[in-house]
Amino acid sequence: MVNKFEKFNLNKNLIKSLNNMEYEIPSKVQEEVIPYLLNKKNIIVKSKTGSGKTASFAIPIVEEVDINSNAVQGLIIAPTRELALQIKEEIQNIGRIKKVRCSVIFGKQPLKEQISELKQRVHIVVATPGRIIDHIGRGTIDLSNIQYFIIDEADKMLHKGFIEDMETIMKKLPQDVCKGMFSATIDENIMKICDNYMKNPLQIEIKSENTEVKKQISEYFIKAEKENKYQILKNLIYTECPNSLIIFANTKIKVNELYEKLKADKFLVKEIHGDMSQDKRLFIIKDFKNHKFNILASTDIISRGIHVDDIELVINYEVPEDKENYIHRIGRTGRVDKLGKAVTLVSNREEKYFSEIKEYAKSNIIEIKNLEDEKIEKGKIELEKLQKDLRKVSKNSKKETVLDEEVTRIYLNAGKKKKIRVIDIVGALNNLKGIENQDIGVIEVKEDSSYVDILNYKGKDLIKNNKNILIKKKQVKVRKDNS
Repeated sequence: MVNKFEKFNLNKNLIKSLNNMEYEIPSKVQEEVIPYLLNKKNIIVKSKTGSGKTASFAIPIVEEVDINSNAVQGLIIAPTRELALQIKEEIQNIGRIKKVRCSVIFGKQPLKEQISELKQRVHIVVATPGRIIDHIGRGTIDLSNIQYFIIDEADKMLHKGFIEDMETIMKKLPQDVCKGMFSATIDENIMKICDNYMKNPLQIEIKSENTEVKKQISEYFIKAEKENKYQILKNLIYTECPNSLIIFANTKIKVNELYEKLKADKFLVKEIHGDMSQDKRLFIIKDFKNHKFNILASTDIISRGIHVDDIELVINYEVPEDKENYIHRIGRTGRVDKLGKAVTLVSNREEKYFSEIKEYAKSNIIEIKNLEDEKIEKGKIELEKLQKDLRKVSKNSKKETVLDEEVTRIYLNAGKKKKIRVIDIVGALNNLKGIENQDIGVIEVKEDSSYVDILNYKGKDLIKNNKNILIKKKQVKVRKDNS
């Protein structure tokens, strides 16, 4: 099958990466956005969650990167660490064979490690606002060669809490930088702000191609008071028997309370909120994507920062007080071309917020007046079987396969502490039989370890034939990176 992205005249190595990722036909937002960004046009894009927004800006930035330059050429700002990490992963996969290096920087990471990483060749940086401002203030990042500046989730980033940060960053950018603002919701206030900081921005709104098509997300609500909400939640889970479900609550305390109750009632559930370490949150999201459990209780921390294409059901255990959060929460389901369902439990106290949501979302949110006893009982049996199968899969599951079979990421147990440099690793690998310069991709040297992309299907043999390699007269262990 011919890759339809070829019509954009993209670099052949970028096309190879897209083929490996099974990106063969551009989504509507990609069709619209990619040509404008390739031509360095300022754009404001309104497109629903799950429509392919990230790739629509990642592909042009990767295409335009000069890999022979050490300068940072693209800067993407995201509101949460989770979203920043997912954007970085997408860019890394798209740019892997072209050898584009992307770094992610956010708070609660050691600053020293970030500074060290930014001193290496980095082409694209994905960051949260506070930490990038910290680096700008310290002079540890140079923005003078930035060609692209992207704000993802612009509705969040251009509101009061972040607007001063955005102004600080934008004042440090070159005048001719290409700017892109992306979000599922964009209001008049955001448009005014964009007009102040963007020269002749083009507005792009991606609408459904066919209004007759069934709405992708079916929205419902159930009236439920505090004293019976949890029982209704359980009955709803039994009735729906979802393969994948996210339950949203407004606070960390409520999420933890739900998690403890659901776990006690033998549901296969995990929790995620801001009090957990970044590593733990990443492991939980990874396990959720790999179907090791089917229920995730969460605050709004992942309403904008998790891309899982097959979430069947979203339940708002509590009505969000910010109406835009409702759109982002339910946007976790019904992604790409799949259908999804969202149910909100509404108490009398929450009616005010829910009325505002209905008016804002302009959705037909249907009331569920009762849950049938027969479906509840039948669902209990089905859910028990489903969770038993998930536990079995989790127990027997092997390590994840690398997304790009053409690329193998290898781990070396030596880094800066042993005075290992990128040039030392390149020299050592070039001395191995069958490995040439074009087979060596992106190299990351950390304090105690290093990571290398081996291209052209040569990674498997390299690992098989070399348990150790000699770098600067030191024996260094080699293995496939499964982190």
